Amino acid sequence: MTQLILVVDELSAWEPYFPSDNLVDFQTYLKQSTGKDAPRTRVINLCRTDKYLSNGYYCSLLAEARGQHVIPSVATLNSLRNKALFAFGFDGVGEALQRLAESGNEPVRELKVKSYFGQCALPGLLPLCRELFERLPSPIMELSFKLRSRWELAGLSTLSPKELKGEEEDQFAQALETYSRIIWRKPKSVKRCRYDLAMLVNPDESLPPSDPKALKRFIKAGERAGVNVEIITRKDYQRLAEYDGLFIRETTAIDHHTFRFAQKAEHEGLVVMDSPTSILRCANKVFLAESFTKHGVPTPKTLMVSPRQKDAADWLERELGYPLVLKIPDGAFSRGVYKVQDRAQLQDTLAKLRKASALVLAQEYFFTEFDWRIGILNHQPIFACKYFMVKGHWQIYRHNEEKEADSGAFVTLPTYEVPKAVLNAALKSVKPIGDGLYGVDIKEGKGRVAVIEVNDNPNIDHGVEDVFLKDKLYDIVIEDFVRRFEAA
Repeated sequence: MTQLILVVDELSAWEPYFPSDNLVDFQTYLKQSTGKDAPRTRVINLCRTDKYLSNGYYCSLLAEARGQHVIPSVATLNSLRNKALFAFGFDGVGEALQRLAESGNEPVRELKVKSYFGQCALPGLLPLCRELFERLPSPIMELSFKLRSRWELAGLSTLSPKELKGEEEDQFAQALETYSRIIWRKPKSVKRCRYDLAMLVNPDESLPPSDPKALKRFIKAGERAGVNVEIITRKDYQRLAEYDGLFIRETTAIDHHTFRFAQKAEHEGLVVMDSPTSILRCANKVFLAESFTKHGVPTPKTLMVSPRQKDAADWLERELGYPLVLKIPDGAFSRGVYKVQDRAQLQDTLAKLRKASALVLAQEYFFTEFDWRIGILNHQPIFACKYFMVKGHWQIYRHNEEKEADSGAFVTLPTYEVPKAVLNAALKSVKPIGDGLYGVDIKEGKGRVAVIEVNDNPNIDHGVEDVFLKDKLYDIVIEDFVRRFEAA
């Protein structure tokens, strides 16, 4: 059972609002004792937090020391004091700010807007407020904007309910009610389960790691193992502490909410698959290339080059010849990968990539009719597929201008039928990355085996990766979560 505590500097600060059994003042919260059998507790710190070593600062510090989930956290308070972090522009909000600036008698060059749990009264600024609340969760924030060459977020500060007036009080109360109703509710289960597992998905993703039929099978596998598997989306960020684990079934990236979900879940003590460390290491092909070299993993000949380097074309031409392959470090599903046939195409592609990344990877072109995908969980192979190239194309995916993709045929095999050299290379490649769930892409041909990359959240789709093991594949994944829950 989770309990909620609202902490204010003094109870008088709550006079404009409805009474609440969850409300305590700072002195009362300070004297509360906690033991190892204390219920899971969440704290909304509504004290003034704008000063270092204030009541509000100590409230968050005490909550974290007591093992309680608190907003704002101490890390958030420290970040909010670093004003330099916010001197940047935001796409999509300039027009909304300009309309607000011109709504009065005279145009203004400075504006302040209040955000309550990521909500605000201006629809045009809602995406920004939500994004900031995800990154820096704090009950009440005041956003300061300045018009320079464009509108910029010049600063953020926290406020207490006592500093609000009139309509602001109503907006805050409504936002708190909405936030509390969503965040503190416990997910319902048909039967009593040992553990609760959140499965993060994006219903609008065109190439998700698992299709809806596979997601249903993960849920069924959870039922068989006594695990309540609940699908969540990006909007459920603040609910993470309700669960025992997080299973990411959405394409991950570093500068993306999936990475923030992984970080938050790990901070809350959840079992996370895949972990922030795995995402960091797998998402960047530069890291993988260096890791493969250090640990003796067989790969195509690979070079790292700056696309701004004057002699880059000469060097790559001399070392790799044609055709060669250029890759941006953080591409996924064959995006950001270019096959280069000659000098003119090489120079054009390097010019194209200058704005995308300070470094690009160049590899020898190693043609095969298919790529192996070896699924590995906790250093054990759990599935094996051959993904064939799209007809008339050199990759297993072909993207078009409508942001859709064609994919080639596949064959799913039992892992014991995979050539030993392929399995060994796959296992060797993930050893320095972690013990999570990975998909290793490998080329095999001409007497060679070459690891292309390691994916941190590999595809598990119904009718593809599960063809051989069927429901057992989903059981294996969920049972590994149970093992990790029990170990924790």
